[in-house]
Amino acid sequence: MSTAPHLDPAHSRGALGLALPAALALAAAMGIGRFAFTPLWPLMAQEAGLSLAQGSWLASANYTGYLLGALAAALRPPRHPRAMLAASLLAVALLTLAMPWVHGVPAWSLLRLAAGYGSASAFICVAASRPVAPGDPRAPAVAAITYAGVGAGIALTGLACLGLMAIGAGAPANWTALGALTLALAAVAWPGRRRAGAARHQAATATPGRLPPAIGRLALHYGVFGAGYIIPATFLPAMAREIVADPAVFGWAWPLFGLAAALSCLLAPRVAQAHDDRTVWRGAQALMALGMVTVALWHDIGAVIVAALLVGGTFMVITQSGMLVAQRLAGNAAPRAAAIMTSAFAAGQIAGPLLASAAARWGATLPQVLAGGAALLALSAWRLGNISAIGGNAGHNAIGSQEPSH
Repeated sequence: MSTAPHLDPAHSRGALGLALPAALALAAAMGIGRFAFTPLWPLMAQEAGLSLAQGSWLASANYTGYLLGALAAALRPPRHPRAMLAASLLAVALLTLAMPWVHGVPAWSLLRLAAGYGSASAFICVAASRPVAPGDPRAPAVAAITYAGVGAGIALTGLACLGLMAIGAGAPANWTALGALTLALAAVAWPGRRRAGAARHQAATATPGRLPPAIGRLALHYGVFGAGYIIPATFLPAMAREIVADPAVFGWAWPLFGLAAALSCLLAPRVAQAHDDRTVWRGAQALMALGMVTVALWHDIGAVIVAALLVGGTFMVITQSGMLVAQRLAGNAAPRAAAIMTSAFAAGQIAGPLLASAAARWGATLPQVLAGGAALLALSAWRLGNISAIGGNAGHNAIGSQEPSH
């Protein structure tokens, strides 16, 4: 059995100052660069007459850009991560500000693809930095606060859109406000980044081993998770709008999603005790499926709130748990295993909206798409238990101390 790292209050206070600039950078790069489209999709669909299929293409363009940005950074690691972080955040801001100035799905797709690329570059610059030395007792708190920035950015984006929609602002005004918000977050975050050199990567002294066969099956489940979670992450606000037309009500779905994601990062190190990472992964994925099927079966705002909390509160937990399981299973081949898992996740994110688009062309409704995604996630969680080669405890590097790769 494993014990999650203890987050001493003094360590948490010291970690806040170290992690806050990185958390703000992730709030801008991820909350806006990757997910700004989600709360704005209902408005864009209404104002521009976009279909669910077109929304799926716009979402997939952003995820494709994120994948391309991650691959580019993997092939050529940034030599000056602090400068690249500033350039990436500036690019995300400018691309967001440009959304009202172009029209049509092809042009919007290009902008969202480029914004996804910038988001990946910014994320990698943050992930490559080491504000504290390995083994520092503040490390779990620093990681928790840093990656809570993703959920905080999602919540902040949703709240900004909620406020603007309440005063009758259209999609162009929302995009402009989010671009300005990105600039503001970047201006606060960038000076606080430590002027440290690029993170030092120590080559493994041991000869890399061969990947065990179970890694392929594990990556398949990780890809299913990517495809399953991205459907509600993209279309939950649209589902809320179908149930309640008042933006003051349905607009809360996305802020709740982000808040749940942020809190899960902060609380997971305290509650994920006495469980190995595969069990945490399976349990979190089952909860995610439950949230999706809830909103698919019951068309009321209460079900939307439950879905936002259960999906938002599990996707970062699954991300970290899955990577830990793969790294432990692969041993000396852990870097290659991590690359395979990351690729599978990114492919799943791209495939999810495309599958939703195809289902819509076949006549499926959004609740049916969500129910299908829930069934796929539940089946995957069940089948994970049959990969007998995966074992081991979570150890002290359980959730909260491991950097996610997405």
